[in-house]
Amino acid sequence: MTKLRVIPLGGWGEIGKNMLALEYGNDIVVVDAGLMFPEEEMLGVDLVIPDISYLLDNHHKIRAILITHGHEDHIGALPYILPRLNVPVYSTRLANGLISVKLKEHKLLSEANLNIVQPGDEITLGQFHVEFFRVNHSIPDAVGLAIHTPLGIVVHTGDFKVDHTPVDGKPTDFNKLAQIGAQGVLLLFSDSTYVESPGYTLSERVVGEALDRIMAEAPGRVIVATFASLISRIQQVIDAAAKHQRKVFISGRSMVENVHMALELGYLQPPVGVLAKMNELRTIPLERTAIVTTGTQGEPTSVLVRMANRDHRQLQVLPNDTIVISASAIPGNEGLISRTIDNLFMQGARVLYDKIAPVHVHGHASQEELKMLISLVRPSFFVPMHGEYRHLALHARLAQSLGIPESHTFVLENGEILELDKSDGRVVGRVPSSYVYVDGLRVEGGEGVVLRDRRLLAQDGIMVVIIAIDKQTGKIVGQPDLVSRGFVEAEEAEELMEQARELIVRTLDHGAEHLAEWGFVHAKVKDTLAKFLYQQTRRRPMILPVAMEV
Repeated sequence: MTKLRVIPLGGWGEIGKNMLALEYGNDIVVVDAGLMFPEEEMLGVDLVIPDISYLLDNHHKIRAILITHGHEDHIGALPYILPRLNVPVYSTRLANGLISVKLKEHKLLSEANLNIVQPGDEITLGQFHVEFFRVNHSIPDAVGLAIHTPLGIVVHTGDFKVDHTPVDGKPTDFNKLAQIGAQGVLLLFSDSTYVESPGYTLSERVVGEALDRIMAEAPGRVIVATFASLISRIQQVIDAAAKHQRKVFISGRSMVENVHMALELGYLQPPVGVLAKMNELRTIPLERTAIVTTGTQGEPTSVLVRMANRDHRQLQVLPNDTIVISASAIPGNEGLISRTIDNLFMQGARVLYDKIAPVHVHGHASQEELKMLISLVRPSFFVPMHGEYRHLALHARLAQSLGIPESHTFVLENGEILELDKSDGRVVGRVPSSYVYVDGLRVEGGEGVVLRDRRLLAQDGIMVVIIAIDKQTGKIVGQPDLVSRGFVEAEEAEELMEQARELIVRTLDHGAEHLAEWGFVHAKVKDTLAKFLYQQTRRRPMILPVAMEV
């Protein structure tokens, strides 16, 4: 019997770059294609995306990419993946709008095969029949998937929570989930991000009430920083500002583009006259001003960080400003965010963030909601997804406490291949799943020479060895010139440099009329000098020999 193959490519054992492949026979469907922000040691890297080597090798089997919602960690890799893997993409209207903005920026929109679906729609992709059902998240138009396979139904929750008072008034479709559960579910993939949180996740209404109080009480401007894709939060800011007769200004390129798209599609509905243009900012009294912008993760080029660094052309922090950071920290960004908050406080602003005020609630289910979903769906097999390894392990234990056998619960890692039939499942191998780095316009897989060099430069510095060679005889002229940066302090360098010069001369002076081929000399200088410097300093600077003919 043909088995169902489950191949996580991102989002297992990490927060971000979510991507999953489901394979049955000659058909593959892919769920999501997200990015992850780089960790601190990933020097100079802009983004991290999934390794799609397995998908490229099996391009002929891929029927579609299914998108659960429009957050970066679910759609952000598409501009880098679609040029190599141009397959149909199915998403809801808002997610499609956000994808279109990204692809237009990369000049890829005209070539993309984008398709819009809505909750309740069904599509057939080879031997997979997919139903889309509504779930709550921190962005409108989020969906889960019921994927009918020849072996049974696979349910993929996407990112979800249970919110009985969502901003858009559209709660999770529990009726559909109950119907699917009654049919019998083979496998459940469930969001593990907030499995450590007991109880229930707070409703978005809490944030709306907090913003309302802030707009009423703030003596000057209210500046709200949030993710550009958090359309529901932007609507809450607009509603609170309108209630207290404040004009709303949108700042930041990605924020402006997403707001424009959401207005066109009807996902943002501001009262007449509330939105204003940035060139009108100076004409509006400070106590009648609200600004929505980016910068919640301490991104160096974002509006909020540039304000914190006194580097923004139009916006400067004023003493009576109230600045609201309406987002939680993505793991790894805590240091950047703390520095930004400190700099804003130093300029006299009042800063509100999730640790001291209810200005953000997360979009993921807590323990009681996760239990509710498992009890409603009653799957034969359970695979926790979206989270660091401890989240997946805790979620697996939660499922086992509700009666799912340990032998039917799988805590996977990126790249592992899980094969299932109706009664049994086991991990049978791996596919490539290393990090793929995006650096500007460059996409580089694996560790990457560029990243290794940056790490070396950051840790141990650089030494340039300039060797003058007589054009006629090919012999070295004088002593080499050594230039170092970030390696040793000037006062301790003089004697070390002199010893290094003498060593290089001895290494290259063999009495022959001509030096050996430059490639050999280059390697010899690097090897000899690297050993010497490590013996003397226990450090390994990058060594760059340069030859000059004189």
